[in-house]
Amino acid sequence: MKRTVFVALFLLLLRAASVQISFKVQDIFGTCTLSQYGHYSSIDAIEHPIDLKQYEDNCVIRISYANDEPLKEFLLGSTSKSKSNSNSNSNITYKKWGKNNNQQTLDIQIDANSLGKLVERFPTMVYKMVIKDLSQAVYETFPLSKVPLILESNNDIHSFSEEVFFKEYRDIATINSWLSLLQATYPDIIKIEDIGETFEHKKLQVVHFSVPSSEIEHREKKTVVITGGIHAREWISVSTTLYLIYKLVQLYDTWPESKMLTNLNFLFIPVFNPDGYEYTWTTDRLWRKNRQQTPVPKCFGIDIDHSYDYHWTKSSDWACGEEYSGESPFEAFESRIWNSYLDETNQQHKISGYIDLHSYSQEILYPYAYSCNQQPRDEENLLELAYGIARSIRLQSGEDYQVLPACIDKDADLLPDLGSGTSLDFMYHNKAYWAYQLKLRDTGDHGFLLPSKYIEPVGNEVYAAIKYFCSFILSDER
Repeated sequence: MKRTVFVALFLLLLRAASVQISFKVQDIFGTCTLSQYGHYSSIDAIEHPIDLKQYEDNCVIRISYANDEPLKEFLLGSTSKSKSNSNSNSNITYKKWGKNNNQQTLDIQIDANSLGKLVERFPTMVYKMVIKDLSQAVYETFPLSKVPLILESNNDIHSFSEEVFFKEYRDIATINSWLSLLQATYPDIIKIEDIGETFEHKKLQVVHFSVPSSEIEHREKKTVVITGGIHAREWISVSTTLYLIYKLVQLYDTWPESKMLTNLNFLFIPVFNPDGYEYTWTTDRLWRKNRQQTPVPKCFGIDIDHSYDYHWTKSSDWACGEEYSGESPFEAFESRIWNSYLDETNQQHKISGYIDLHSYSQEILYPYAYSCNQQPRDEENLLELAYGIARSIRLQSGEDYQVLPACIDKDADLLPDLGSGTSLDFMYHNKAYWAYQLKLRDTGDHGFLLPSKYIEPVGNEVYAAIKYFCSFILSDER
């Protein structure tokens, strides 16, 4: 009954708000196929979700720097996106996306002019074109249609599934409405807490999922924290966090006595960076940081994941750079709010596990990020759990997730500031016994622009990982 009420409320919300949905009602019931995207250039620019011209003439390439130390130092030896070309007075400008440590490759976003200069400087450079038309790839991550979902009859509502929510990525207004309806439908187990306001006065929300139990008091339960969307452009991390909430609701509907539910508390922050996330929907799909002011005029945003007060180091990146740490620890509104909330609720939540979802590269990272010379406590057990998580994903979907220390992923051996002030290290050292960062799909074919058709497959494999994670910590005596 609760699920029916929730579905009904959500559909009414969609109709009233004219939410953008990328399919018609017939598509839901399988009577016709989904429409295909045309090329963005064939559509009037006024119909584009954002200004797509900003990505024109840009591509994403994968460069191999194996056995090429000068190229490796050029690509990885600085956080600056702008490099001086020794053969001319102009710059080679690019943005780092992701890298593969095993294969020694780096994915970068670069315009045609800079690519030509890069090849001129490194004529033996080996690279592969990953995304040829960046504007089109960006376009295809947005919901296809502006037509709101309209029911053909009152009876449709009873056969409609809430899983429709996960057919596309959702903007922050729709996410907040969906969560509010979820809370209204399941008030006994779901509570949404507004824990503070961001720079742009948006609410930072924590979804508290807890099933009452007669056998264990709330304060005695272990708490699992799962966060998504620290980096604004990583939409799949937001959708996956929401999908995990949905799967727990499903579990509650079918097996409310499950120990995973009765013996654990869950804290979810689906959109850790609401200012930046909204900016990706309205202005720049590939924005990474938050949106607060910096000391440099017209340079906005702090990388929240470099803002925590554990081995914090001021970044070598400047204020306009994507990895700018701010001028002091906890300068980012979001990290400061989260830390204050944890301090205030210290007696309420016995945090045992922390999972921070990101994209991309399919990796399971464990502490520490700030240094490869510092071994985490109980590293053997951290590795055991990490490989168990990887195995649970592989059994669910066949996808391989690599296990490695976060310092290697962060290139802390090259530039220590790249691994400083991370939420992973902060939570592991101060709050949680078990802590990991999961970098979700894919391994680079789409990068940050993973098509929406992967939302549910990624959600299911991460849910399998979370089930294993919870089983492990429940069996652990700490």
